Amino acid sequence: MQSLTILGATGSIGVSTLDVVARHPDRYRVFALTGQTRVDLLATQCAQFHPEVAVVGSAEAAAQLQALIKRDGLGTEVLFGEQALCEVASSASCDTVMAAIVGAAGLRPSLAAAHAGKKLLLANKEALVISGQLFMDAVASSGAVLLPIDSEHNAIFQCLPIGYQRVPPQHGIRKILLTASGGPFLDRDLASFDSITPEQAVAHPNWSMGRKISVDSATMMNKGLEVIEAHWLFGASAAQIEVVIHPQSVIHSMVAYADGSVLAQLGNPDMRTPIAHALAYPERIDSGVDAIDLARIGQLDFRKPDFLRFPCLQLAFDVLQSGGCAPAVLNAANEIAVQAFLDGRIGFSRIAQLIAETLHRVPSAAVDTLDSLLAQDQVARAQALALLH
Repeated sequence: MQSLTILGATGSIGVSTLDVVARHPDRYRVFALTGQTRVDLLATQCAQFHPEVAVVGSAEAAAQLQALIKRDGLGTEVLFGEQALCEVASSASCDTVMAAIVGAAGLRPSLAAAHAGKKLLLANKEALVISGQLFMDAVASSGAVLLPIDSEHNAIFQCLPIGYQRVPPQHGIRKILLTASGGPFLDRDLASFDSITPEQAVAHPNWSMGRKISVDSATMMNKGLEVIEAHWLFGASAAQIEVVIHPQSVIHSMVAYADGSVLAQLGNPDMRTPIAHALAYPERIDSGVDAIDLARIGQLDFRKPDFLRFPCLQLAFDVLQSGGCAPAVLNAANEIAVQAFLDGRIGFSRIAQLIAETLHRVPSAAVDTLDSLLAQDQVARAQALALLH
């Protein structure tokens, strides 16, 4: 029986995680659920899973949740704030932590789980993008088990040899191939990109995701962040990582070996598959996802990414080679730019331009502490906001 803390329970990954958990009540119990502002949904989850603790983002949200908890006659303790997130992520009362808080806000609690030596299911890619070396050092020193939840990185993990030690040549690995759907604008006329609306950008053809990550998919910044994440997870250099456009999203990623073999993981585009894989690892359990019907799919297509169409992807490769705090600056600027686009303040094409200008104005420095990284994150956000005016 695993005891779970789910960071970001009210988001799409959290909801999918609870769907898998509900299928296996003999294997999993919920210790803590967290959500920022979606109090009604969190209260419903508490009524179904009876966690010991629920954490929200503010005192006001905590008061609202407490009233609903009392109404339902539940014994769940209600806390709020970042420190409470870190406490439930590192608590001795849980074995496994699903880290699914979107953006830089998920960094400290994810790192707390790593320091505490948890079985850590990492869906928060920013934890590695912003603080890759610090994060991997924490995992190594604590003995934490780090399992990737992004469908691409989970696919790579499944295609790697058992006992992989983050040194590709030692295992005969030539390249890591990250697949990308190409998003909703793969074949759209480039001349029309300035007229793209937020509603069009969040309408992903294959995946059901939150608004921010959907825009990241449309710009392919999501894939760029995954390139940086793959570097830290698997010890691969920028030259050993390749992005392949695969519109059907059936092959979730591949590993190319020195003998010419390419191993791929296939499946329907449903996040419950990687979630179930990581929850049960090294065993396998039912995820609720049907097996793919290859005959119905008929064919699988592949193409190289166009960096003129997707400049955010090029920016990500550039900052990976730059190192230092450049990935943290990239991520911070992207969060500001995407929110500005969703708010109607800038056009779609301006997202990449704003990020590039921020990278140019915020010099990349060597950083060795979490506080210094977060300070650079704040500098980058301030610079990106200034460029909006």
